[in-house]
Amino acid sequence: MESSEVVEALWDRMQARDWEGLGELLADDLVVEWPVSGERIVGRGNFVRINAEYPEGWSIRVLRIVADGEAVVSEVEVPHDAMGVHRVASFWTVRDGRIVGGREYWTEVGTDPSPEWRAAYVQRM
Repeated sequence: MESSEVVEALWDRMQARDWEGLGELLADDLVVEWPVSGERIVGRGNFVRINAEYPEGWSIRVLRIVADGEAVVSEVEVPHDAMGVHRVASFWTVRDGRIVGGREYWTEVGTDPSPEWRAAYVQRM
């Protein structure tokens, strides 16, 4: 699989709750960082379990995937019945058909209010 296809499969398998299949896409020594919450996930098993145990009520909509060699960027929307709509920008490294590392920036849509001084220069989304 091309690196972009690996990341597309990652999101497809998460949406399907195919945890075994998700694990097949990840290196044993995977490291994923979540800078917004200050967390580092080390190991395939930990990454799979965090996603498998996340409270239900969510879905995944891939907005785009861009790849350049082993570097892959994905933008995904994750609406949750109780927790609102989240967006994630993920920066993945794929080697030999497996994801070996990533850095993800998760945010909840609309929770970072724009300051008044910018109002004259922007349009609300």
